[in-house]
Amino acid sequence: MNIDPARYEAALLDMDGVVTDTARVHFAAWQRLFDEYLATRTTSSDSHDRFTEQDYRRHVDGKRRTDGVLALLRSRGIKIPLGYADDGPDRNTAHGLGNRKDAYFRELVEANGVRVHEDARGLLESLRQRRTRTALVSASRNCEWALRHTDLGELFDVVLDGLRADELGLAGKPDPAIFLEAARLLEAEPSECVLLEDAEPGVRAGRAGGFGWVIGVDRTGHAEALLSAGADEVVTTLFDVAAQGATEPRDVRTLPAAVSRRDRIVGRLGTAPLLVALDFDGTLAPIAGTPSEAKLPHRGREVLRRLAGCSTLAVISGRDLCDVREKVGLSELWYGGNHGFELAAPGGEVFVHGAGEAGVDDLDTIEARLRTQLVTPGVFLERKRFALAVHYRDVADEEVEDVTRPVYDAAADRETVKPTTGRRVIEIVPNVAWDKGAALHRLLERVRAAANDSGFVVFYAGDDRTDEDALRVVHDSGVGIFVRSSEHADHLSWAHYVVDGQDELTDVLGHISSNRAGGIR
Repeated sequence: MNIDPARYEAALLDMDGVVTDTARVHFAAWQRLFDEYLATRTTSSDSHDRFTEQDYRRHVDGKRRTDGVLALLRSRGIKIPLGYADDGPDRNTAHGLGNRKDAYFRELVEANGVRVHEDARGLLESLRQRRTRTALVSASRNCEWALRHTDLGELFDVVLDGLRADELGLAGKPDPAIFLEAARLLEAEPSECVLLEDAEPGVRAGRAGGFGWVIGVDRTGHAEALLSAGADEVVTTLFDVAAQGATEPRDVRTLPAAVSRRDRIVGRLGTAPLLVALDFDGTLAPIAGTPSEAKLPHRGREVLRRLAGCSTLAVISGRDLCDVREKVGLSELWYGGNHGFELAAPGGEVFVHGAGEAGVDDLDTIEARLRTQLVTPGVFLERKRFALAVHYRDVADEEVEDVTRPVYDAAADRETVKPTTGRRVIEIVPNVAWDKGAALHRLLERVRAAANDSGFVVFYAGDDRTDEDALRVVHDSGVGIFVRSSEHADHLSWAHYVVDGQDELTDVLGHISSNRAGGIR
């Protein structure tokens, strides 16, 4: 199972039994406490049975220590006063016995250390690499102290333990208060968080708190109990949980809005050198009746100018190279024309993919043929160096098939070319293994070589099916945005976020530039 960073903003992990093997240590400390205490009871009605693992899971595990003390003794028909937090370990109050248990726990840790589950370490490192925020959440008042006996401290953005929970007056599990506070500290909605818990009260708390995905971790053979408590899934090892992107695209109607998550996007991009690559038509500029009418809004151009000062900026378009450069009008950018078959550096050096030349003669023949066949009003043929685009935006719906069928037939007659589709357009392009994803890879290689730096993180935004190859490239390690339109309302996308139109995209780009001003280009 995958924790997809496009779906989940953060991951909350219990400590004992999920991240470390301290659940075993806690059990040993509790067992010593209760066996000693019960042996001192002289009332014949009391149950003096030894403390068992079943007792631990049913009455103690995952709860605040005083709640655990009272629950276990209640099960044996014993009532004791709650007492006070500073009761000494010799006092037979809930706080006093809890403090005695803590002393036993620390003795065991000092003697034996804390063993980290390696599957948890691997998952945490993977989550951090993908910039998913993490919290260590535990009812134990010894959580932060025990964490210092490991090398995991830097893998958590937030540590919230029983000591801090008591200071804040948070109710214990199965109340979700401690998890909700951790989500708040991570600046994430519970529905955007994954929760990994090995105790039934913790699972119930996650379900009650509305957490997006509650994963039960069964290291002791109690999977059915975790499922009954409300776990969505149960695993016996965290090696079965991967922090990676989705294995299939998502409906854009389910993607989160980028505008309301601008700070999260900035956080995901981090501080590494940044490559921002953008489509033009429908992304930077509104779709126009004909390609020549498309214009980049003034505000968008100014944001691009600022962004170029703190990142490496590129526009990759289906237009000819000279056309897209003229439309954008900024010399400091990289430009990709003909879906990246042509690539121009800011200094003017142009790189041409040689494979594109193979289909040029056939494109000439097809263009001549279609100009005589396509006489339907509203059809516009746009010839580019490595493509022929047939636009039918102004064609009536009932006449679309009369336009598209001859285009597909013409492409089928030639092995050197193939058809691709977009927003009310069919493009005939060279029949080679090339798309915007390949173009983005090629651009990134050139950018890294020019900067002598291999550490770039990539941001990509596009609005059409032709952009999905590039969005898939950035899905696992960068940030992708889909510019939604009525034409693609039910589109499946590899993007992480959506925006509705150019103004919202400009807002996001402006926020990125404001936060990276003065950064590395």
